[in-house]
Amino acid sequence: MNVERRSAPTQTRREEVTLREFILKVRDFLRYLRMKWMVVLGMAFFGAVLLLLIATLRKTQYTARLSFIVEEQGGGSGGLGAAAGIAAQLGFNLSALTGSGGFFEGDNIIEFLRSRSMIDKTLLTEVEVDGRKERLVDRYIAYNGLREKWAKKPHLRDIEFKDTTGIYLQDSLLAEFYKAIVKRNLEIGKIDKRFNIILVEMKTPDELFSKAFVEALIANASDFYIRTRTQKAQENLDVLTRQVDSVRRELDEAIGGVAAATDANPNPNRALQRLRVGSQRRTIDVQANSAILTELVKNQELAKITLRNEKPVIQVLDRPIRPLKNNQIKPLIAVAAGVISGGLLAFVGLLLRYIYRRIMAVDPS
Repeated sequence: MNVERRSAPTQTRREEVTLREFILKVRDFLRYLRMKWMVVLGMAFFGAVLLLLIATLRKTQYTARLSFIVEEQGGGSGGLGAAAGIAAQLGFNLSALTGSGGFFEGDNIIEFLRSRSMIDKTLLTEVEVDGRKERLVDRYIAYNGLREKWAKKPHLRDIEFKDTTGIYLQDSLLAEFYKAIVKRNLEIGKIDKRFNIILVEMKTPDELFSKAFVEALIANASDFYIRTRTQKAQENLDVLTRQVDSVRRELDEAIGGVAAATDANPNPNRALQRLRVGSQRRTIDVQANSAILTELVKNQELAKITLRNEKPVIQVLDRPIRPLKNNQIKPLIAVAAGVISGGLLAFVGLLLRYIYRRIMAVDPS
């Protein structure tokens, strides 16, 4: 019992000694820090100058952001679509398991937008920039200063890009541009795994190029997507349209034939039936072509409805609007961040040095 009564005051005294030692060490370190105020001030000044130089000399990058979602007009997923939505919230991808994913479903569209064919087509797209039309590849060459680098290379100096493929030199240069854009400039991904909203970001030193590139990329992808998904329906509609035009011409000729036969025998002798044969034949042609045309027109209208239902829509949610977001740092912010960073770095360095000297039992001053 006596041992227990004595242990409590002893523990309290130890805690008081430990707290006292801690306060003394902190006071000693603050005294040491005041002695080294020139080091802290110098590091703060160095950090301010360094970040100011970085902010001034760093090349400005403009980021164009465009988000979109693919709307399927046909639908028809039913309960599976609802189940897939619930599974997506839990982190599962049912479309990958069922194998029913379409060309523009899941991650397919991301890889498609990053493909060589789409990047090349976008670079060769002619857009209106600053009131004049030019190909995006020419603007890419301009802001990278490639014409100056090619000045001593006659085969590159005067090259003109055309909206076609199969030209060896052009395709070789586009391959290099493609690698650089995918590696450094272009980022494509989903905003959230639970949703099918795709975000496209283009970061370049040319504000107009960044904006025009993402818009042209999505426009080309949309055209390709619609053309691919509606190809069979469009071919069916084209066949029906040609048939409707053909039968309509036949009907017009038959109607003209009836009129011509009637004009040739305005008052035929009823005793001579053969005089009425030509007019009757033309009348039968008119009736037959009228019935065929009615059915074809009906089928044509149904084909138009089918085409509209099959046509998917890439719905753009947010377009890039100038001025674009950039990575510029205001000088005042750069100086403030430099002072804080430099001062903090000096504080940590002096603290480590103080602890080391204390451990080694050397006067830290």
